[in-house]
Amino acid sequence: MIKLTARQEQILKLIQDAIENTGFPPTRAEIAQILGFRSANAAEEHLQALARKGAIEISPGTSRGIRLVDGAHDRAGLRGIVTASHPAVMHLSLPLVGRVAAGSPILAQEHIDATYSVDPSLFRSRPDYLLKVRGMSMRDAGIMDGDLLAVKKADSAKNGEIVVARLGDDVTVKRYKKSGSVIELLPENPDFETIRVHPGREEFALEGLAVGLLRAWS
Repeated sequence: MIKLTARQEQILKLIQDAIENTGFPPTRAEIAQILGFRSANAAEEHLQALARKGAIEISPGTSRGIRLVDGAHDRAGLRGIVTASHPAVMHLSLPLVGRVAAGSPILAQEHIDATYSVDPSLFRSRPDYLLKVRGMSMRDAGIMDGDLLAVKKADSAKNGEIVVARLGDDVTVKRYKKSGSVIELLPENPDFETIRVHPGREEFALEGLAVGLLRAWS
C-alpha cells in the first residue's frame, strides 16, 4: 500500500472526485482554491510528492495534465473512478472512431478503426464510442493529440461540459458554452480561437459528451 500523508490522501481523493464528476482532473489553481492554499505552487508541491510516490503521473506544461496511475487508488486504500493507461479490463466493447468523412454519421462503419474492450467503471457515464483526438486545442484540459476520448451520444449539453461537435465537414472537441442564442466552443489552449455558432447555422450539431479519457502508452 502506498503510504500517503493525510493531505496527500485528501488531494488524491479530490482528483478522483473531479474525474468522476467531470471526466477530467482539476487544475492546480482549482486544487488550491478548494483546499485553501495561498497559491497554486503549494498544490504543485503536493502533486509532485504524489508523483514521486507513484500515485499519479504529471504531464508537463498542461494545467490539467494529472493522471491517476492504474491501481494506485486501491494501494492507497481509496476507491473511485480513474482514467486508464490502457484498456486492461475487458467488459465493454467500444468502437474507435478515427477520421470522420464529411456529411456522414460519426459512427458510420467506414469511420471505425478498431474496437476496444474496457471496464465501464472507468467512466462517469457509460460511453457509446471512443474518438481519437486530433490536435492540441484541448491541451490544458489534459486532452492530447492521439488520446482516446470516451463519448456518450447526446444532442444537448450544459455550459462547461466538454463536447464533440460537428461543424460542417469537421468534428471537433471543445468546451461548451451557450449565451442566449449563441453557442461558443471554447478551446483549452491559448493558441486556438473560440468558435462561435450563431442561430441558423445548419451545419452545426452536437455529437456527444466527453465522459472520460484513455491514453494508450507504447
